[in-house]
Amino acid sequence: MGPLLAGVAVVVATTGAVLALADADSPVRGPFTLFFLLAAPGTAIGATLRGLEPFGRAVASIAGAVALNLLVAQGMLATHSWSVRGGIVAMTAISSLVLLLVLVRRPRGRTERRRRTF
Repeated sequence: MGPLLAGVAVVVATTGAVLALADADSPVRGPFTLFFLLAAPGTAIGATLRGLEPFGRAVASIAGAVALNLLVAQGMLATHSWSVRGGIVAMTAISSLVLLLVLVRRPRGRTERRRRTF
């Protein structure tokens, strides 16, 4: 059930981003785009917080996603460059960068433990 739910979430988020970037008139554009704006950075932040318990990680990643969305919107408004497409692209870029950094920093396998000699 978990992988199926994750797959559905990816499809919904991707559909929301594509509908927003294409400026399509669809009744699901708003909810799907909002889901993308919360799920993309939430997933990236959640991937960095692997040491927390599941509930704490979920709360922290949702709070981080909301804060990141607010920071991006505030920065775009401050520079007079606000647009829906720009916000989607910025959140995609930031989330992708964070996920890429998590993948780069993750160890590739088990490392050999050093033995201490006394």
